[in-house]
Amino acid sequence: MRCRAKENAMSFFISLAAGACLALGAATPLFAEELSGKQKVEIEKVVHDYLIANPEVVREAIDELGKREKVAEAATREKAVGQHGDKIVNSPNQAVVGNPSGDVTLVEFFDYNCGYCKQSMASVAKLIEADPKLRVVLKDFPILGPDSVEAAQVATAARMQLDSQKFWEFHRKLLTTRGHIGKQQALAAAKDVGADMPRLEKDMSSAETKAALKEVATLADELRFDGTPAWVIGKEAIVGGVPYAQLKAKIENMRKCGKSVC
Repeated sequence: MRCRAKENAMSFFISLAAGACLALGAATPLFAEELSGKQKVEIEKVVHDYLIANPEVVREAIDELGKREKVAEAATREKAVGQHGDKIVNSPNQAVVGNPSGDVTLVEFFDYNCGYCKQSMASVAKLIEADPKLRVVLKDFPILGPDSVEAAQVATAARMQLDSQKFWEFHRKLLTTRGHIGKQQALAAAKDVGADMPRLEKDMSSAETKAALKEVATLADELRFDGTPAWVIGKEAIVGGVPYAQLKAKIENMRKCGKSVC
């Protein structure tokens, strides 16, 4: 990310210098024509020398570029939430824990092998325990390899037969398991909470399971989610770990003003 930003900054300064030269010499045919190779070299040298003498300008440009990209990314995600909001919040292809009739919904896209998802587990559990009106939607988004995919298949099959409380127990058990998570660990967690194992093994490879995971992957793509955990609350979509206090504040804001940020 940083390398690309530097390249963009250099291109910006070269373009700026070229534009200034064109503006100053617009009255002559020389500058009305496309810049020659020699002129480009000269402009690049001017820009190079300026940046060497004023390196802080590059950092300022990179910082500004980053701010603009974040604003554009947030706008794109907000638009996607508006377009796919019902499927994000109310799809039958997801687990709902906490209060299924809660007044605020927090959506988490997660991977059972994601360390940050495991860290976020404590925050989500604390929110549910402290807030009886909170509805939490859990969406399997396995992006960390074949084992994550198999764990998600087991979880999806488990969700089809377990009630909300039992699935939450399964989910917590799996996300708090130490080490790498794959099919065997997921099956063991499902068995521990009393799942019908023959049915679960069958449902793992069912068309319904495949469709459910595909739906989540498609939504994540629309939301420009490239990592986990990722969150949706109200019209806001966020990628990355969010501290408990910030999640709590966003939930309170939803009740206060109908937006995650009042």
